[in-house]
Amino acid sequence: MHSPTPPTSLLQALRRVMRPLVRLMVRKGVTYTYFSDMLKGVFVEVAEQEFRLDANAPSDSRISLLTGVHRKDVKRLRSQSPDVGDDLPAAVSLGAHLVSTWQTTPPFCTRPGDPAPLARLASTGGERSFDALVARVSKDIRARVVLDEWLRLGIARVDEHDHVHLETAAFVPQKGFDEKAAYFGHNVHDHACAAVHNLTTEGAPYFERSVHYDALSAASIARLRDAVSSEGMQALLAFNTLAADLEAQDARSADARQRVTIGLYFYSEATAATVPSEDAAPKIPA
Repeated sequence: MHSPTPPTSLLQALRRVMRPLVRLMVRKGVTYTYFSDMLKGVFVEVAEQEFRLDANAPSDSRISLLTGVHRKDVKRLRSQSPDVGDDLPAAVSLGAHLVSTWQTTPPFCTRPGDPAPLARLASTGGERSFDALVARVSKDIRARVVLDEWLRLGIARVDEHDHVHLETAAFVPQKGFDEKAAYFGHNVHDHACAAVHNLTTEGAPYFERSVHYDALSAASIARLRDAVSSEGMQALLAFNTLAADLEAQDARSADARQRVTIGLYFYSEATAATVPSEDAAPKIPA
């Protein structure tokens, strides 16, 4: 069931994975004591939900055996409700849906991936207005409320002709820590799930590839960053259009529903000084 001694390679990988998370926690005042108690709850939750021998819930003793969490703590933690849910907050989910509709659905876009400036009010813009966009996605919230929040977050701007412009190609607020934290949890969770699946589960792996180099100049990094921002976003917009079309088709069927996340990321940091080699070989995507 479990190896009594975890592989050294796994422990080294987990230590590296944890470093940026610990960096974030220290910066935001999350102490080791608080995090360790929260982590106990995660161990208990995962063992209870995903490591059952049959249809019955495992006993406190079995969860304690699997996780190393003391049985008294297991009992206490199982009696508590989880502090957070797995879904994106409603405001973030609505924002993402609105941006996707603006990017892909006429008359709100001139072509897929090219959102049109929208008249702020339906009284002046009709179906090609911000009022109409919000009404297309939700009947329960006023467009003015959404627009005020988007102006605060830097997602949209209003020009001198009272037209609303989308300022970002995806719902990633430049301001608003809670909104960015929600996406942090969603994206890192799903990327980690794909990687863990590929490491532990037999069957078809999820697509998870990257390219990495370690002897680039700052100018080259800037060029790569611009290329990823431009070309990578075009790829994501294409996937977004396809997913939106497929979701519209699937709405007519009774099949079980599944969610999907498709991501792309870019990261760079300083490395130890190296001497360029004339025979340096290109890196193979990993």
